Amino acid sequence: MYIKNPTVSIIMATYNRAHLIRETLHSIQNQTYKKFECIILDDGGSDNTRDILSPFLSDKRFLYYKRTKNYKKGLSGCRNFGLDKASGDYISFCDDDDIMHPQNLEICTEILKNSCVDFINFAKIPFSDGLPKIFDNYSIDALEKYPIGYEDLHKVLSNERPLASCTVMWKQKSLKDRFNENLQYAEELEFYSRLLMKGFHGVGIKNILYYARKHTRSNTGEFRKGNKLRLHSNIEASKLIIDNLVENKLFSSVFIKHFGWESVRLNSKELLHHLLQKNDISSYQKLKVWLRYKLRSIIKMWIRLKKQFK
Repeated sequence: MYIKNPTVSIIMATYNRAHLIRETLHSIQNQTYKKFECIILDDGGSDNTRDILSPFLSDKRFLYYKRTKNYKKGLSGCRNFGLDKASGDYISFCDDDDIMHPQNLEICTEILKNSCVDFINFAKIPFSDGLPKIFDNYSIDALEKYPIGYEDLHKVLSNERPLASCTVMWKQKSLKDRFNENLQYAEELEFYSRLLMKGFHGVGIKNILYYARKHTRSNTGEFRKGNKLRLHSNIEASKLIIDNLVENKLFSSVFIKHFGWESVRLNSKELLHHLLQKNDISSYQKLKVWLRYKLRSIIKMWIRLKKQFK
């Protein structure tokens, strides 16, 4: 199939996923909305991904590129490469090991086309073995929508209202910014929070349109196992978000408390010091943040015990 002017550009970075990417691409090929391009960016893998892709590339909607030296290695560099290649009015990201609901593009394009917003956010659920069970067809007219803007930033940062990289479709005209290519984890949190601070706003729906595969070789899996590269990137992303909040005069007590807890969660003296250096924090707030960090071992033990006896 050939689409002259695709409405949606799906951007997919890939790295040594020959054993999983076929299922992902099938879920894209089976979308009810057909006017898309899928831009696949190879991050320098060494497996036979290119061979697996060969049957899909006969469908001219699927485009394959190897990351050039103009972009840094990693998800951020590949996604920026894809953004520069994209020709669609709308931008969607898909990881190379996940599954898209067949109505994903249909629902998102319909809502964006008829709304004065910059993006739509939808729900995802995890799966591990085999393929996920796909929920029944959704009626677009029956979808319940809620607004998302900078006033919801705390909920985004605390994951109460998660904006994962692959659970958002954007209008391309709203994506003039690019991912920070120095980040190797939490890059989407820094990117999306930066856009919210600039005043971009969207709508959310609670319907599940994405299925995220859980395994130890994913970036999240590596982070949870204590990978130092991913941990360092999470800390750097948090520092950048703090700086952006200060610059945009949005650094309120709710964010001071949030990043104080982040320094505890990440066990990061570096993040703690970065937070305490900000002039926007009162002496009393600094004392509370510092004490919480110093007592982190006791606090974590108390939280674990509280969960056990719930």
